Amino acid sequence: MSDEAEPGFVRVRLDLSYDGKDFSGWAKQRAGQRTVQGEIEDALRTVTRSDRTYELTVAGRTDSGVHARGQVAHVDLPVEVWAEHEEKLLRRLAGRLSHDVRVWKVAEAPAGFNARFSAIWRRYAYRVVDHIGGVDPLLRGHVLWHDWPLDVEAMNAASQALLGEHDFAAYCKKREGATTIRTLQQLSWERDASGVVTATVRADAFCHNMVRSLVGALLFVGDGHRPVEWPGKVLAARVRDSAVHVVRPHGLTLEEVGYPADSELAARNREARNKRTLPGAGCC
Repeated sequence: MSDEAEPGFVRVRLDLSYDGKDFSGWAKQRAGQRTVQGEIEDALRTVTRSDRTYELTVAGRTDSGVHARGQVAHVDLPVEVWAEHEEKLLRRLAGRLSHDVRVWKVAEAPAGFNARFSAIWRRYAYRVVDHIGGVDPLLRGHVLWHDWPLDVEAMNAASQALLGEHDFAAYCKKREGATTIRTLQQLSWERDASGVVTATVRADAFCHNMVRSLVGALLFVGDGHRPVEWPGKVLAARVRDSAVHVVRPHGLTLEEVGYPADSELAARNREARNKRTLPGAGCC
């Protein structure tokens, strides 16, 4: 996964959004599984009249049912293909893609840009309603109904212990050879005038199921089933706790991906590829 396009190719950044309801996640899977990556790659191949598929690299792979408003990807296209289609590519993609996925911008990426490794943070939102009558039918595909009253102040208090750099093994689905150390930069809750409670969750990166597990733990604090100290104690244990529920995916949306200044892209790419350890951690 190079930080530069191969000779004869141009690296193109795509800014996009999608409703995850009918997708089996971002990443391409076996035949018959509809995915966001597969949908866009097929459309690119068709509109550029190419006999090969140009593979996308994404800032953050979303799971089945998860939405995105500010997803970022890149693709390396042959110089001649980009020159021929640059001006009309966005309109042609709009005509080819299904209505639950949109590409909003295509542009030549700066030197050293990598949609995944250049990112310095990802920001997600998880939306919940605790109204006794349920969720507004017009919002039901993007908001979870929690059938207990939620104390937002208690959830914000519990969130404080989770901020910073930690091993989030207790809140992640472990993957072989991958670290679960992440830096959680923001975790806050706010109830709007309509009663929707939104968790804003921002980190340098996320491990599998991390956001939905954190939300699941904090909802238990908000509805009084667990004390404010409980999520922090689970984190410190560094092992999966069966009491932590992974909430349903439809309430989760990738809102935005942050990148450094162009001059800092190369340094960020190198840093992101380093496997992290916590300060003071030994080898054994």
